[in-house]
Amino acid sequence: MENRVIIGGQWGDEGKGKIVDALSRDVDWVLRYQGGANAGHTIHLGDQKHVLHLVPSGILHEGVRCLLGGGMVIDPWALRDEMLGLEEKGISVRNRLHVAATAQLLMPYHKRLDEAREEKLKRRSIGTTGRGIGPCYLDKIQRTGLRMGDMLLPADTLERKTIEKVLSANEVLSQSYDADPIPAKVVAEELVVLAQSLGPLVVNAYEALTGVRAGTERILFEGAQGTMLDIDHGTFPYVTSSNSTIGGALTGSGLPPRCLGEINGIFKAYATRVGNGPFPTELLGTEGDELREAGGEYGATTGRARRCGWFDLVQGRYSVDINGMTGVIVTKLDVLDALDTIRVATAYANGEEEITVFPALGEDLPSCRPVYRDFPGWERPVAGCRRLTDLPAAARKYLEFLEQELGTLIVGVSVGRDREEMIWTPTGVTT
Repeated sequence: MENRVIIGGQWGDEGKGKIVDALSRDVDWVLRYQGGANAGHTIHLGDQKHVLHLVPSGILHEGVRCLLGGGMVIDPWALRDEMLGLEEKGISVRNRLHVAATAQLLMPYHKRLDEAREEKLKRRSIGTTGRGIGPCYLDKIQRTGLRMGDMLLPADTLERKTIEKVLSANEVLSQSYDADPIPAKVVAEELVVLAQSLGPLVVNAYEALTGVRAGTERILFEGAQGTMLDIDHGTFPYVTSSNSTIGGALTGSGLPPRCLGEINGIFKAYATRVGNGPFPTELLGTEGDELREAGGEYGATTGRARRCGWFDLVQGRYSVDINGMTGVIVTKLDVLDALDTIRVATAYANGEEEITVFPALGEDLPSCRPVYRDFPGWERPVAGCRRLTDLPAAARKYLEFLEQELGTLIVGVSVGRDREEMIWTPTGVTT
């Protein structure tokens, strides 16, 4: 098995956590390369449910080492709680989890700034998770943020630096948002305590990944969010604050392009989106509600109801192309079991014009109307299927059409939420 990158092909929430978990058993490293605790990866193992926000999904496989990469923004309070939760379930963490010294520290004032800004914008808000992601990345770009490596500083130095940062943030909170200040001394003291337990996890990621660069160790890159939430290539401004496309795997890991290997995009058999922003194939009313309930489409991080819609090939082809996907994995096929008709958007209509290329500007999307092709549903459960030949003919036809139109192989199909409920198709679904 060569190295592999897992990238969300849509607007996030595609089921990447399950796929990373399923593919982690044969690698040495699982590396999360961007984002922060705004991600929620849910893995079902029998009757146990694991919801991970920062820790890579590979942690559920004993012997696999996990790394939070330098492209991440890490809330140390959330990381501590997540580690404790895993350890309470009997999962060893501390001897296998490592954190890049260059990753940014996400602080309580980042969350407060995030919430204050969204409240001030009101109807024009982006619909963030409120986890402080944007303000933390802003500090990174302004070169004013703390980094995980600061956790290794002497306690008095770390405390002093932290107090300075909190006081600076308090000025912004007061002057721009008329918000109450954050207690600087309390935050600094808490961070010093956290540094005692989290400091030993901090590593020089370049040195830790020597074996990956040499080709003696295998790595799985775990992405968060999805292509359409990428800060540069998504539906700006309704995007996240990091590169959730292929470039983020390089900058967020420090590994060279030759280490990427296979690039797998994860797509739901339909589409969902959380938060505000354009969504051409969104289903409103009863149809959308029924699809949401069938798929359990509620955010793992926020609990917010996800907006649901049909598979969008205009968006899908764009995602495949800009990421250079060598294969895609389709998840939640079973959610469509009860439908008598399944629709796929093959193009957009904008007035008299038919568009097959995804618009560069998100502002152009509200005027685009999906052009649909209808497929008959299979109307029976697929959860027990483990081979393509087990699937109903209508389900195979649907997948074959997606593979042909996306222009790359479908190398896996998820037919249920459990780790083993997969059909692996390394040569595609049309062979």
